[in-house]
Amino acid sequence: MSEADPQFSVLRGTPTAEELAALVGVLCIRSRPAAAPSPAPGPSPWVRSARPGHGGTWSAAARPGTDGWRTSGLAR
Repeated sequence: MSEADPQFSVLRGTPTAEELAALVGVLCIRSRPAAAPSPAPGPSPWVRSARPGHGGTWSAAARPGTDGWRTSGLAR
């Protein structure tokens, strides 16, 4: 296929220059490879600060277990 050969042709109707430009734009966009989706962001520092233990480590006042109910009311 040489550069003089058309890549596509209109079989019916007489499209305007704007309609052809829109068609070429759509075909160019659709012919690009899809971009890889970006990974989902993790929780923000503000959200992490509200979790028990501030990011994964349990504090002494919020330790799960059999005595967790006793320590839940202690000052942190």
